[in-house]
Amino acid sequence: MTIVMPCLNEVDCLAHCIANARVALAAIENELGLLGEIVIADNGSTDGSQTLAVGLGARVVAVIERGYGAALNGGASAAFGGYVLMGDADGSYDFTDGVAMICSLHQDSADLCMGSRFLGGIAPGAMPWKNRHIGNPLLTGLLNFLFRARIDDAHCGFRAIRKDAFLRLGLTGTGMEFASEMVIKAAIKRLRITQAPARLLADLRDRPPHLRPWRDGWSHLRYLFMLSPTWLSAFPGGAAIALAGVVMLVALAHLLGMMHARRRSAQAGRSRRASCSRLAIYRRSSRLPLTCRACVRAIDPWVAC
Repeated sequence: MTIVMPCLNEVDCLAHCIANARVALAAIENELGLLGEIVIADNGSTDGSQTLAVGLGARVVAVIERGYGAALNGGASAAFGGYVLMGDADGSYDFTDGVAMICSLHQDSADLCMGSRFLGGIAPGAMPWKNRHIGNPLLTGLLNFLFRARIDDAHCGFRAIRKDAFLRLGLTGTGMEFASEMVIKAAIKRLRITQAPARLLADLRDRPPHLRPWRDGWSHLRYLFMLSPTWLSAFPGGAAIALAGVVMLVALAHLLGMMHARRRSAQAGRSRRASCSRLAIYRRSSRLPLTCRACVRAIDPWVAC
């Protein structure tokens, strides 16, 4: 199996993460009999991370295209193992939690095992409040609604996948949306997805994380709808057709009402003209002798009224 870590100037955390990954590999070899390797997918570090990783026995894969997703994609594609465990190189995950994930792939025939930080626990200060209570639940809920993935934490960066399943997915995301793309395409292709607890620890860096909540949140949301043509095109198109039908019905009813009003106006005009004619006859008859007026009333009952 292969443990892949994306790396961009992580010299302060890399030694800790590689040591922790070696403990996880030893546990996996002891429990499952699988040998392992550590791959550092370097995304252009300038702080000596590559030299440090090689000195600690890891294999460095240079990924020219920038981005979190590009680094993971390059590292997983270059993996020698049949199982790939992905985790950040900032000390925020304990790689020993990945033993259960590899067991899920190796023994339970799962294709993708997602880590769940909500099941494993989140250390104080490890995740911003808006990400924990708004962004992540909202995007995960939407992903489950659109694709029925049935997972608790779609954006956990700690996950394990079979190498052949990874290649079948054909992932193309280069940024943080890579996390959503993997789950979405796995659900679309009906891969077997499981989840396991994964603890989220406070990272060891003395600088802000690469994650940009608003920009990356928008990238995730865009991917959700882009990969769901039913919700992106079919339902909006159906709603537009229904609205157009309602507008046409209202216009038709209005047109029929106008025609009916014109018909009633024409009938009223004829009635008024007839009334005026009869009234003229009555007025003229009032000047006639009494006997003649009686004759007129007898001829036209309306005048008699």
